[in-house]
Amino acid sequence: MDVSARALVEAIHATPTQAVLHFAGGGSQALGWLMSVPGASNTVLEAVVPYSRMSLVQLLGKVPTQFASRQTAEDMALMAYNRAIVLSNPGFPALGVGFSGSLASSRPKLGDHRFHVSTRTSDHLWSSTVTLSKGTRTREQEDKVSSQFVLKAIAYACKVPTTFISELTDSEGPAEFKLQFNEDQELEQLINGEICFKVYPFSSDFSTAERKIILPGSFNPLHDGHLKLLEVAMNILSEGYPCFELSAVNADKPPLTVSEIKRRVMQFEKVGKTVIISNQPYFYKKAELFPGSAFVIGADTAARLINPKYYSGDYGRMLETLLGCKSTGCVFLVAGRNIDDKFMVVDDLHIPEELRDLFIPIPPEKFRMDISSTQIRKSQGML
Repeated sequence: MDVSARALVEAIHATPTQAVLHFAGGGSQALGWLMSVPGASNTVLEAVVPYSRMSLVQLLGKVPTQFASRQTAEDMALMAYNRAIVLSNPGFPALGVGFSGSLASSRPKLGDHRFHVSTRTSDHLWSSTVTLSKGTRTREQEDKVSSQFVLKAIAYACKVPTTFISELTDSEGPAEFKLQFNEDQELEQLINGEICFKVYPFSSDFSTAERKIILPGSFNPLHDGHLKLLEVAMNILSEGYPCFELSAVNADKPPLTVSEIKRRVMQFEKVGKTVIISNQPYFYKKAELFPGSAFVIGADTAARLINPKYYSGDYGRMLETLLGCKSTGCVFLVAGRNIDDKFMVVDDLHIPEELRDLFIPIPPEKFRMDISSTQIRKSQGML
């Protein structure tokens, strides 16, 4: 790696962007350059090299029409972006990078030597195709040229200015494609399942804590009980990034509209609290999206979680599902709630022995607030 490439890598690592990289068919030197400079862990969350065809099929969950194509690179970048937002710290920009190439190999290729690079962030999709002059470089030289191009693409996505000059010739000029997304389009993508969640980091406290302390709810409206409960949970666990989570998709109702999501999000902006909009109404899916997190719930929700009724009456399925949540490192902090006109805490529930350490009680002397969003809506004439 020459001096200019090293300087570019150092500039990338100095940004807050956190990235996941998917490389198939080349670009390997770019990964080596990124990882060889101190500060790589600030940027690279994960790198996957699905080199064989079957590996790429398993990564994408489908057989691509063409293994080396712009569409494949874009699909890889989108998957990498979704992985990046799962692994990154809330409030930090996430980046997904996809590389799909057909470079020189041990046997002559009938088609062009080419590569496709795509980057995906919250508000843009960028991709580019480069067709190389065939027969003028070795495999190592083609990999170097493609790696230089990848490095510039990552720098561009990280908003790092670059005067880095690649070794592409004038005849090898890239064919670029770019889409810009606004907030409404990003939320539509979330509702449709293209992206798994969106973070609104309204809190002024940017924590690097890996664990998230999450209070899920519909927040219609957000009220003092929600705010106090999350504050108490933070005091109990002492370390973590506090955030609220609203699912745009409901198990029993139509998805929320974009305008309704934005209306509810505004509540958190007013109080300066981070909120995550997800598309998963089920806790076992939330656990996959937010591994290692602590979910703050009421005893009524905990009672539903351990009730086989909600698993088609299958006790074994309930146990298996919640043990799956446990395996992700997640726990549930449980506050007391009124259930059938009786105030109940987690110790009043019949929790299977295998799951007891999954549920952490919030003592009623630390939190008890008999208030609900339904009651507030009734009092405001919203029902």
